[in-house]
Amino acid sequence: MQELNQSTVTEFILMGFASNPRTNPLLFTFFLVFYLLILVSNSLLITLIHQDTRLHTPMYFFISVLSMLDMCYTTTTVPQMLVHILSKKRAISFARCVAQMYIFLLFGIIEYCLFSIMSVDRYVAICHPLRYKVIMSPWVCLLMVGICAAYGVLDGLSYTFFAMCLPYCGPNETDHYFCEVPAVLKLACADISLNDLVNIITGFSVIVVPLSLIVLVYVNIFATIMKIRSAQGRIKAFSTCTSHITVVTMFAIPCIIMYMSPGSDSLSNNGKKMALFYNVATAFLNPVIYSLRNKDVNRAFLKLVGRGRAPE
Repeated sequence: MQELNQSTVTEFILMGFASNPRTNPLLFTFFLVFYLLILVSNSLLITLIHQDTRLHTPMYFFISVLSMLDMCYTTTTVPQMLVHILSKKRAISFARCVAQMYIFLLFGIIEYCLFSIMSVDRYVAICHPLRYKVIMSPWVCLLMVGICAAYGVLDGLSYTFFAMCLPYCGPNETDHYFCEVPAVLKLACADISLNDLVNIITGFSVIVVPLSLIVLVYVNIFATIMKIRSAQGRIKAFSTCTSHITVVTMFAIPCIIMYMSPGSDSLSNNGKKMALFYNVATAFLNPVIYSLRNKDVNRAFLKLVGRGRAPE
């Protein structure tokens, strides 16, 4: 471990995953294939939504935004991780670390905020179907996404500012594959109790508030669904919500563990694996979950590849 003794750290060493000449090529291939699948699957979903007019609805608009965020989210970290797997030196400059931390938080917070908006969309579609197109107009959808973007900009700045204003004088090695707030805070040579408080407060506004909104919305949705007399109608209504609930659960639980725990103890040996899950795995699974057993998306895909309409 590099000792810098009271001097200012100019770079961080990202230990990432085990450096082994025998396993590194396999690890590189695995993550490269995974990353390419993320880009291809999300790009394909965006293309289908753009090309098929039947998918020009608020729900699919938000899904296309989610796919774009997933590609940006993973591109912030995965290419650098791939380079470091094959490289002997796994350093990142202080400035690049700050930039990566902020951009990662920016897209992550926007995505989490988007989940709450998508739940509101489902609420309007199920509880107020006759007014759905009026309430969820294109301008309203754009405004909602814009609010999420502003939310991400401000809260991302808050996280990054308080983390990087601390003195870093060594050691400078972190057992992670990118500059994430909990990992970097462990390297600060100062009391981080204020940062813990800031993280909890900011995490409450970024994670708990949107999650509470999602829970409240789905309580109302389920109450409305239970009033539907037809069993088939209830199943159809439930099916439109299961994909969203699954995605939110996969994304929210690891984020709560990582960012809402006091101190940096949450980032143990399994911390980078947990980050890998909500940074990479969810980006891969999102298009799969939203397209699996989705007749509209399947029809659009068959139309795109020239096989005409899918069977009803």
